[in-house]
Amino acid sequence: MDEVRESLWNDNVGKSDYESTAAYQAAVLEQYKLCVEMADRVSARRNLSNTFFLTLHGAIVTFLATRLPDIRDNLSVGLLLPGLVIIVSTCAAWYVLVRSYRQLNGAKFVVIGALEERLPAYAYSRAEWRILGEGRDWRRYLPLSHVEQWVPGIFAVAYVLGFLAVVL
Repeated sequence: MDEVRESLWNDNVGKSDYESTAAYQAAVLEQYKLCVEMADRVSARRNLSNTFFLTLHGAIVTFLATRLPDIRDNLSVGLLLPGLVIIVSTCAAWYVLVRSYRQLNGAKFVVIGALEERLPAYAYSRAEWRILGEGRDWRRYLPLSHVEQWVPGIFAVAYVLGFLAVVL
C-alpha cells in the first residue's frame, strides 16, 4: 500500500493549493467518485465480454450437438483438429480476458482504498470487504471473478472430451 500511496498523490498539489480544506476534500471526493465509476465500467465491460463468449460457445455447443452425427461420419481427424484448436483458443482468449479484467479491477480497488484514506470512511475498500470475509470463505462470499475463470476451462475440457469421443 505504501507504493500505491507514493504513486497516487501528486506532490505538486496539496491542501494549500486550494481555497480551503473543504475544497481540497471535495476534489479528493470527486476523484474518488471517478475511480469508483471507472471500476464499475470495467466490471460492465467484463460482463459484456462474458456475455459475448458465453453466447458464442453456446451457439457452438448447440451446432455441434445437432450436427454431431454428420460431423462424425463425414470428417476426418485432420479436418476436425484445426476446428478444435480454434475453439479451444477462443476459450484461452476468454480466460486471459477475464483474468486481465480481474487484475485491472484489483488495481482499481487498491487505488480506491488509498483514496479512502483521505475520506471519513473506508466504506468500499475495507468495511464491505470485511463483511464478505475478504473472500477467504467461499460459503460466505465467492468472488465472481473466480467463477468466471472456471467457465472457459470447463468449455475447453468439454470440447476436448467431445473431440475424443468423436474420433475414438
